[in-house]
Amino acid sequence: MKRILAISNQKGGVGKTTTAINLASALAFMKQKVLLIDMDPQGNASAGLGIRKYSVSTGTASVLLNHTTIADAIQQYPHLPNLDIIPACLNLIGLPIELVNAPRQNFRLKDALQKEAQEYDYVILDCPSALDLLTINALTAAHSILIPLQAEYLALEGIHDLLRTIHHIRQNLNTHLTITGIIMTMVNQQTNLSQEVVSQTQSFFGEDLVFESMINRNILFGEAPSHGLPIHLYSPRSNGSNQYTQVAKEFLFREGKLRSMNEKFEHLEHHFGRRGEYG
Repeated sequence: MKRILAISNQKGGVGKTTTAINLASALAFMKQKVLLIDMDPQGNASAGLGIRKYSVSTGTASVLLNHTTIADAIQQYPHLPNLDIIPACLNLIGLPIELVNAPRQNFRLKDALQKEAQEYDYVILDCPSALDLLTINALTAAHSILIPLQAEYLALEGIHDLLRTIHHIRQNLNTHLTITGIIMTMVNQQTNLSQEVVSQTQSFFGEDLVFESMINRNILFGEAPSHGLPIHLYSPRSNGSNQYTQVAKEFLFREGKLRSMNEKFEHLEHHFGRRGEYG
């Protein structure tokens, strides 16, 4: 049975797409079969894997409009056999308007995924920042939500809006939606502000909800998408690659798929232990 995970935060610039791409990549290296669905009209998750939305004729919008099936919209990521993607396309921008009076407008993605995509271990949804029909479709379809939270004060303020949204979705559309956890992103260990925000987040939500694994600021996260590569292929031995590997391990541990976060993956250790193809 596949697990559907939404990566969401209503504040922009907190690392949602970076997390979606690199968590998907790390899970794929750990022999999990992953489908990444780009729900954001900006198409950054697609571009980060080398697919430009201007070149996509069959993508997320086609599925939500019932013009095509999940299977027909899937593209295999060529550099990583366990990772597939349904990319964003240009007409995703106007889709909320097209679906205003459509039947089951909030359940289009859920209906499509229930019919297909059973062979995946995880379906990861990269959500837009706006609370629109695309985000609602994602949260209605998801089993759980993973929240990237930038280690800055204003990002912590904005999370209250997301919690209200989750409450609304649970009350009206998806009673089973849970929060997998909160991942601290763009952490700067050298500043008191970052450390204070991390501490406040752990105090407010509890250490059980906040991931122990954190993502530091790293210029490589900005470089990798321009090459259409996740961090694990662009710079396998970098701190960023290691940090998202740890996030993936902690995620699988929380899912009950690992006995310990220290569990080794021989094929993964072999890949990251040598100089990668892309440096």
